[in-house]
Amino acid sequence: MRKLFAALAGSAIALAAISAPAGAAEIAVIVKTVNSTFWQNVQKGADTAVKTLPEGTTMSFDGPASESAIADQVNMVENAINRKVAGIVLAPSDPDALVPAIKKAWEARIPVVLIDSALSDSGAQYYQAFLATDNKKAGELCAKALIDKVGNEGKVAVMSYVPGVGSEVGRVGGFIDYIKANSKLEIVGPFYSQSQMATALNQTTDVLTSNPDLKGIFGANEPTAIGMGRALVQSGKAGKVAAVGFDGNEDLQNFVKDGTLSAIAVQGSFQMGELGVQTVGRLIAKEKVEKAIDTGVVMVTNENIEQPMAKNVLY
Repeated sequence: MRKLFAALAGSAIALAAISAPAGAAEIAVIVKTVNSTFWQNVQKGADTAVKTLPEGTTMSFDGPASESAIADQVNMVENAINRKVAGIVLAPSDPDALVPAIKKAWEARIPVVLIDSALSDSGAQYYQAFLATDNKKAGELCAKALIDKVGNEGKVAVMSYVPGVGSEVGRVGGFIDYIKANSKLEIVGPFYSQSQMATALNQTTDVLTSNPDLKGIFGANEPTAIGMGRALVQSGKAGKVAAVGFDGNEDLQNFVKDGTLSAIAVQGSFQMGELGVQTVGRLIAKEKVEKAIDTGVVMVTNENIEQPMAKNVLY
């Protein structure tokens, strides 16, 4: 992910042949799932942004029941293309499976802005902007936070979500690479919850049982981190096994406040929705936009959770 931002930072593109079909006024926002407060906060940002666009512009918000329902998301993109929307804001659930659909949008001259996760290199020419956390950097920050708590030796577990998703590759890859480069910690996992909280709870319970000497654990997205936190509480290991999570809904905030989690890395989810819709609006208006925009991450701890820097990203 860092290489992607480095390669694209500062570059700007003109709309060229990308323009919305005449008379079309709908912007389709399609996320990984609607059943997550993270993506619901993205929707709040998108709702705010669409009110600033020209009169008559509308927005639809859609997503599968789960992040692993990739075929459903592909169908949603294709349906948006078929109804000739003015633009698409997409958080792709798979870096390869969404490429053919985005190519269809490009062929239909419908501008596409990606948020949160990238497509594989084969799809790079078919979207016009990518807004996301620098997930590799965020993973490194989580690894540093865990090392600060547990030291340089022992075992740490990685509780991940959907393998191969762009955000997961950068985030978990950044975490693991940093641990290997900067400590002698042994990594247990990663384990994949498919972004299901109950699955993460069961997996974490199993990991804690089979590794009684575990010193630390990382939960790499919202439902995974919630399941991880609940498993720590239920097992009596809360506060005894150092834990770092990702994202910032109310459950995770409470885990930080009560010491179950020592830190959470919180993305600008509202900003993703707001800037995503604003950016596709600029593309529709044939304005230039940056190809890559880093929406940032804040490490939230018990010490700063009440401060403005944290409150601005928590949801």
